[in-house]
Amino acid sequence: AKAFARKRAFDILFSLLVVVLMLSWLTPVIALLIKLESKGPAFFKQLRTGKDGKSFYCLKFRSMAVNAAADVEQALKNDSRVTKLGSFLRKTSIDELPQFINVLKGEMSIVGPRPHMVLHTEKYSRTIHNFMDRHLVMPGITGLAQVSGCRGEIKHLDAMAKRVDADLEYIDKWSFWLDLRIMLLTIQKIVQLDEKAY
Repeated sequence: AKAFARKRAFDILFSLLVVVLMLSWLTPVIALLIKLESKGPAFFKQLRTGKDGKSFYCLKFRSMAVNAAADVEQALKNDSRVTKLGSFLRKTSIDELPQFINVLKGEMSIVGPRPHMVLHTEKYSRTIHNFMDRHLVMPGITGLAQVSGCRGEIKHLDAMAKRVDADLEYIDKWSFWLDLRIMLLTIQKIVQLDEKAY
C-alpha cells in the first residue's frame, strides 16, 4: 500500500509539472490549430475502461475529423479520418498529453496498462480469458506493452493477447524503477518517432 501511495504521489507531482509547464501554453496553441484545420472540439473524449472495470472519459487532443465511427473503430494505418495536424500529433504522441489531466483526476496513472475503448473491453473479455485482470490497477498513459512494441492497430486476436501478457507481467513485476524505465523508454520511442504511432 505504501508503494502505491508513492506511485500516486509521483503521478500527481509529475502531472502537475506537465500541466503547468506544458499544457498551460500548449493547449491554446494546439486548440487553435485544430479548429483552423477542421470543424469540431479541440479535445476528443472517449469512454474507456479503467480500474476495476469502471469506465471514464479518456482525454486527447482531437486528431481526426469528427466522425461517427470514432468510438467504435481504431485508427488504422493511413486512416483518412486523421487530419494533417492530427498525424503530427499522433506521431509525436502530443495528442496524449491531456491524459495528464486524467491522472490528476485519479482516473489514470502515468504508467500502467493502456485503457481500451469500452467496446473493445466487451469484445476481448469474451475471447481472452485473463483480459479483465489488467484492470486490477489504474490504466496508464504508457505501459510495458507499448514500449515492448505492442502498439498501433490490432488486426488479430494474438496481438491483443500479447498486450495482455505484457500488462499482466507489468502488474506482477511492478516497482517504482520499472515505472521509471518504461517512462524513459517511452521518451526514447517518441524521439525516434515510433512507426506504429498512427
